[in-house]
Amino acid sequence: MRLLPEELHTSNRPSITAQAVTMYRALEMHRAPRERIVTDRYAATFLSPFGKALRGPLALALPALDLAERNGTTGMSTYVLCRHRFIDDHLGRSLDEGAEQVVILGAGYDSRAYRFADQLAGRPVFEVDLAPLSRRKAAVVAAYPGLFGRSSVRRVEIDFRTQSLAERLGEAGFLGGRRTFVAWEGVAPYLDARAVEGTLAALGELCGPGSVLAMDLWDGADGPGALAAMRRLGARTIALVGEPVTFGIQPAAVAGLLAPAGFGLLDLAESAELTSRYATLGRRSSESTYVLAARC
Repeated sequence: MRLLPEELHTSNRPSITAQAVTMYRALEMHRAPRERIVTDRYAATFLSPFGKALRGPLALALPALDLAERNGTTGMSTYVLCRHRFIDDHLGRSLDEGAEQVVILGAGYDSRAYRFADQLAGRPVFEVDLAPLSRRKAAVVAAYPGLFGRSSVRRVEIDFRTQSLAERLGEAGFLGGRRTFVAWEGVAPYLDARAVEGTLAALGELCGPGSVLAMDLWDGADGPGALAAMRRLGARTIALVGEPVTFGIQPAAVAGLLAPAGFGLLDLAESAELTSRYATLGRRSSESTYVLAARC
């Protein structure tokens, strides 16, 4: 089963979108604490040399970028940050409620294992990703022991086309049937329906009762708003970097997607709700994307 875009399987390059969303989190650290949607002191360390060089000029341009993000059609970076915060909130709640382990699917440069280290209290975090990105991240962490310190990360390298998620997790020490929190962020919109449904089915079999899945989806830009065609075009321009947006589903249909895998909808936040909960400085979340949490 293929859980990431084909092009990322056939090259050794890191994901460009993974670097982009990491940049969004790094730029938030240039704001006052009360103005941040997410606080991630680790993000900048994961930037590529090019990203690190670009960070300074982008930080100076934040007022202009914020002005552009006041339009829901162009609010993609605000959405990414709100999405991250939404998943953070559900992770924290799940840990408080007794989750025994955490899985980050398509982990990229996710830093939750470090940001939530105290709350995790040694509970394992299985970071699942393709080998090139997983190894680059591991090298960065190893290079800055004073920053990252000790963690409970268990790296799970996988070729999603040829290897079983259940087998690779099991080899890393994942305990099937236990209460688990799963973050599947920034991945599903780049897949096809078969891959999304197959992944949900696998997670439903792996996770125990009370487990929570948090993930994001694209509505296919068939939703409300006169600029839906523009949003569809914007989504498809990502194909120019080899990571096309391919899977869309309307929020009203999500319960039907989740149910066959044994998940019931717990929380769903579209643009207006994400903006209301998390956005600052007049920024607005993109209208064509949303995030959800589901429990099995």
